[in-house]
Amino acid sequence: MKLATLKHGGRDGTLVVVSRDLARCQTVGEIARTLQQALDNWDEVLPELELVYDMLNNGHARHAIPFEPRHCHSPLPRAFQWADGSAYINHVELVRKARGAELPPEFHVDPLMYQGGSDSFIGPCDPVLACDEAWGIDFEAEVAVVTGDVAAGATPEQCAQQIRLLMLVNDVSLRNLIPSELAKGFGFLQSKPASAFSPVAVTPDELGVAWKDTKLHLPLEVELNGEPFGKPNAGVDMTFNFGQLIAHVAKTRELEAGSIVGSGTVSNKQGGLFGSSVANGGVGYCCIAELRMYETIEQRKPKTPFMRFGDRVRIEMRDGKGASIFGAIDQVIERYVSTA
Repeated sequence: MKLATLKHGGRDGTLVVVSRDLARCQTVGEIARTLQQALDNWDEVLPELELVYDMLNNGHARHAIPFEPRHCHSPLPRAFQWADGSAYINHVELVRKARGAELPPEFHVDPLMYQGGSDSFIGPCDPVLACDEAWGIDFEAEVAVVTGDVAAGATPEQCAQQIRLLMLVNDVSLRNLIPSELAKGFGFLQSKPASAFSPVAVTPDELGVAWKDTKLHLPLEVELNGEPFGKPNAGVDMTFNFGQLIAHVAKTRELEAGSIVGSGTVSNKQGGLFGSSVANGGVGYCCIAELRMYETIEQRKPKTPFMRFGDRVRIEMRDGKGASIFGAIDQVIERYVSTA
């Protein structure tokens, strides 16, 4: 099943069920007005939502309208929790190698994770606003899951049973603000502004054999200014699966329905800068910082600039037949202008 949130209907938008081909949708206010309301009552509303989904796919929906991603919020316009991991150790290892630091062995058994702001997210086709290009504007293409209620101390296996939906993520990062924040020893804040999620969230069963071991085994496609930038497989080189990531969050606390847990930047092991770009036959990268790491390691300094005003990033995932699963995150970088 595929779900989305249209922008009309207040701050939390209006829940719609979306057809498998992303062509049509239908509001379901009589079942659940918002996605959060559906998640809060998942077992009760799921059969009714699935019935609407079947009718949409069979052409029998009486009140279907065209589905337009540009009219969408992120599926959850705001969430009770947004925790983002770093499940791809290759990405972490490159970051440290570029600055001459070794990877601590515990990183292979204990996930890295930060708690991001979740009071508002960016719509999937809305601009990313920043005040200054000098902040080092970067995208991070990721996969995320939305959970049901998770008990404190739940095992990875128990956590896996509470995965309700999957989405794609652009975890926006302001790279030049990160070093000073980390130097304080208290984590990200200013360097991690609002994130954006794909127009559509999907249930795990919709992914078929691509969903295995709570990993999504499909390439994540990234374009920068219309050119292929990355297509690493999200199921490859993922050190911690989503069951393990959720369990990491739940070690000392409960997770409420509607909590979002991210994978971190998708990253596959490659043979270095010159063999790893899409143009050279590699799978490329899911953030500019990773390319700059390769440049620093192999050429002693980074050459690729971070994003500038007017640049565009597109993040999408397709099934085995080439059809878009989640719709695309398609965003332009724009200067923030205060209206105060």
